[in-house]
Amino acid sequence: MHEELKLDNQICFRLYTAARLITQAYTPMLNELGITYPQYLVLMVLWEQDGQPVNDIAHRLLLETNTVTPLLQRMEKLGIVVRQRGKEDKRQQIVSLTEKGKAMEEQAYSIIPAGMGEELKTCPFKMEDYVHFASELDTIIDTLRSKEK
Repeated sequence: MHEELKLDNQICFRLYTAARLITQAYTPMLNELGITYPQYLVLMVLWEQDGQPVNDIAHRLLLETNTVTPLLQRMEKLGIVVRQRGKEDKRQQIVSLTEKGKAMEEQAYSIIPAGMGEELKTCPFKMEDYVHFASELDTIIDTLRSKEK
């Protein structure tokens, strides 16, 4: 067996497992809001800046528009967002939060940060460790994304 192919030597396995377990930890909190993790990601993008084109949302989430569009359709059925044709470019769809979607920001704020803090309270990391780790992950993401182009 090649050492490079052992599971314990794979960073990808650790990243995959950590992402899966973090998403799993979010699930009960997101269930309280009636949304999924991908829908939460879209909401965070729109809470930062409302009224964005579908392409911009997809770009910000590092996803394809054909992945984001069905997600937005489900969110529209839930009454969280509305999609409208762009004023300047009719081919563009602009996604905006409804009042329900805007109100969900405060609901999420009251549930998620404290909830995730509770989930990770036995982890020995400090906040600056998470900030540093996020920066390291951004470097990996940027490196791999540059190879996509």
